[in-house]
Amino acid sequence: MFLRLRGRTVLLVGGGEVALRKARLLQRAGAVIRLVCRETHPGFDVLGITPAATDFDAAQLDDCALVIAATDDGALNRAVAEAASTRHLPVNAVDDVAASTAITPAIVDRAPLLVALSSAGRAPMLARRLREQVEQLFDQRIGRLAEYIGSRRDRQKDMAIDTRRKLWEAFLDGPGAAAAMSGDEAAADHELARLSADASQRGVVWLVGAGPGDPDLLTLRALRLLQNCDVVLHDHLVAPGILDLVRRDAERIFVGKRASQHTLPQDQINTRLVELAQEGKRVLRLKGGDPFVFGRGGEEIAELAANGVAFEVVPGITAANGCAAYAGIPLTHRDHAQAAIFVTGHPRADGQLDLHWDALARPGQTVCIFMARTALAQTMAALRAHGLPDDWPAAMVVQGTLAEQRVIAGTVSDLPERVAEADVAGACLVIVGEVVRLRAQLRWFGDVAD
Repeated sequence: MFLRLRGRTVLLVGGGEVALRKARLLQRAGAVIRLVCRETHPGFDVLGITPAATDFDAAQLDDCALVIAATDDGALNRAVAEAASTRHLPVNAVDDVAASTAITPAIVDRAPLLVALSSAGRAPMLARRLREQVEQLFDQRIGRLAEYIGSRRDRQKDMAIDTRRKLWEAFLDGPGAAAAMSGDEAAADHELARLSADASQRGVVWLVGAGPGDPDLLTLRALRLLQNCDVVLHDHLVAPGILDLVRRDAERIFVGKRASQHTLPQDQINTRLVELAQEGKRVLRLKGGDPFVFGRGGEEIAELAANGVAFEVVPGITAANGCAAYAGIPLTHRDHAQAAIFVTGHPRADGQLDLHWDALARPGQTVCIFMARTALAQTMAALRAHGLPDDWPAAMVVQGTLAEQRVIAGTVSDLPERVAEADVAGACLVIVGEVVRLRAQLRWFGDVAD
């Protein structure tokens, strides 16, 4: 919550360095500072602030919008806080979270845009460190863009809220925003008028790869679209931490598919994507891993293209890359694997695996098997039957890249038994090849079960 303090009185008790820092922020916000202290830091003279009184009195709270107790006397700070709380005034007692009802955050100031970071008073140094990182994300001219938008908002006041929001988001994603930031208001106005002429804004589908699980492995483009969509259709492989990044007011539709459990058949998913886009919505189809690696992404965009729906594909880190890296298993290595092959271990309706076993059961390569849990024993037996020795390395990575990650390592002969004994659940990937032996030296993440 932000307080509008311009022209309003703030009681500041304390005259030292800490109080001076508070005074600078308050003065920048346009507050009228009522300073109470016996001695002042020289910096107060520079700010042109002189004490109104030497000692605190409850009457000094009259007409105040905010109270800050910033002395080096903890008892005095608490007394000020108690008096302010009695009057239901927001109060910040420095270094006394229990006595405070307001926290002064670390801020990134790009007026009129203001970003505040707070640790609820528990770790102010961490909040300041994060502020330094956030500072780097925002162009110094972003405030000019905020001023431009504020000066043009009334022009769209007769539009429906959703239409207005889409208009401004399209503006921010296009050349208009850059023009406003550079001070070229004529070019910005031209772009805004062009977008306003098509206020309905055609729907679009974004086919986005959510990566193997860890939200930190999302692409920047994926993160941006998570915040811009109107509705998201997601499957069960998308980690909860990633769904937490979706815009709060976006509609969420679960269309997850597991073996023999189809919340929504694929053809109905395709139809739903078309329908939502034709309603003018920005639809995010969120898939675990990469949408073009065993994600049926090609089928979905074929349906969109056939119906004239605009779409965009955003690749993600596929499970093979993510899980192997977090398990400490390089997919290629000049001494062990000169190729990496991705296959699906999901059997056909008749229970058979339709794979080119002769090509898979060879040395000098790594085989990554997606959806391998159901037919794991059958898969390992087939590799052995087509030439791989019983002691050929193999591993299953479960919940890869997440804190719950487990790696079960063995051979093509004993991996099914090891997995059964481990009794693990969750998304998994099986890796077969000599590179699995390297994990004993290269593993770096999470707990590993052998």
